[in-house]
Amino acid sequence: MIIKQDFYLNSLGANRPLHIRVPDNGNGPFPVMYYFDGHNLFRDEDATYGKSWGLDEFMASWDKDLIIVGVECAHEGNKRLSEYLPYSSGGWLRGIEPLGEATMNGIIYELKPYIDSTFPTIPFRECTAIGGSSMGGLMAAFAVIRYNQYISKAACLSPSIGSVSGKLWHEMNNTFISPDTRMYLSWGTMEGYGGIKDPDKEDRSSWLYRACRATANKIEAAGGASRLYCQVGGRHCEADWEKQLDIFMPFLWQE
Repeated sequence: MIIKQDFYLNSLGANRPLHIRVPDNGNGPFPVMYYFDGHNLFRDEDATYGKSWGLDEFMASWDKDLIIVGVECAHEGNKRLSEYLPYSSGGWLRGIEPLGEATMNGIIYELKPYIDSTFPTIPFRECTAIGGSSMGGLMAAFAVIRYNQYISKAACLSPSIGSVSGKLWHEMNNTFISPDTRMYLSWGTMEGYGGIKDPDKEDRSSWLYRACRATANKIEAAGGASRLYCQVGGRHCEADWEKQLDIFMPFLWQE
């Protein structure tokens, strides 16, 4: 069952529609996974570019029941970039107001209590994950570090880490990260940036790889588990992120 409803985040002073998938069997309680860009998860007609992740079909055929909570982004101008930017940045994000912390404060301190009181959830950090792609992938990485007492797992697909890598890694170096933390990081060889020379071969040299590898190293140094995945031929789009569902979901929840 997919529920669409509005939710007002006081931390942002704005409504952010929710796309919530609850297992049909109703026999909870269930773990919960939060996702950024929630409109892109389940239905093609809701997705920005007309193609979703197909997460509803995947969950219907998967052997683990979760509640999925997709949080829709802002769609006006650069507001999505702002709400998914956890630190001030230079380069292509220069001048964008970093509201990522405010976004996560709303998810953790406003939305999560609502979800836990309304649906049959297992509220503990061991049963709470977060995921996203592109800027949402950066936010998932930030979230599992800054809010590690609430979140234990993160799926970071094509994460835009490079723009703020120094600040993210500084925070990782100075934050307690529980050794049960799990992080998945991926990139595609046809995303159109990152210094990949041959899109038909697995990449282990581009700056995309190096950014993901360095982030994974810090998770592993804290005793956690990471998985890197180079999607040969992978583009920066929902159709190719969908192909990773049966890779990162078992890694986060079953291995």
